[in-house]
Amino acid sequence: MPQTLIQRLGSRRWFARMGRALVPADRFIAKITKGRVVALGLLPMLTITTTGRKSGQPRVQPLVYVPDGEGFAVIGSNWGQAGHPAWSGNLLAHPDAVIRVKGHDIPVRATLAKGAERERLWKLLLGAWPAYEAYAARAPHRELRIFSLTRKA
Repeated sequence: MPQTLIQRLGSRRWFARMGRALVPADRFIAKITKGRVVALGLLPMLTITTTGRKSGQPRVQPLVYVPDGEGFAVIGSNWGQAGHPAWSGNLLAHPDAVIRVKGHDIPVRATLAKGAERERLWKLLLGAWPAYEAYAARAPHRELRIFSLTRKA
């Protein structure tokens, strides 16, 4: 029930503003629970640690994800804002990252999805968070970046 309500509210502009404001709290909760709890457990969430494209420093970001076979899919929606999120630019510059899912660290390699693969992942991601449709409509001048995260050996 709470997840269904959250999904319905997710496309509202006020919800996106509130969500952006709560990202630091998500990071804090994920840190103190060692990644076992993100977004109060209401959505399938992970944290991704990327390498800053300019700074070279580690950057941690909580994200909604969907499992995709042995890998994962994430989207750079930035809550429907005009620009791409910084973490997505970091992945384009440095595709190796570490995700934390349910308290487990997993080294991954990110690939920007294109064409039929992007469409397939888009449908999977909409199943987890239908508000992505509204976010894409709010940012018509850019295509939301979708990444496939593949486990590294």
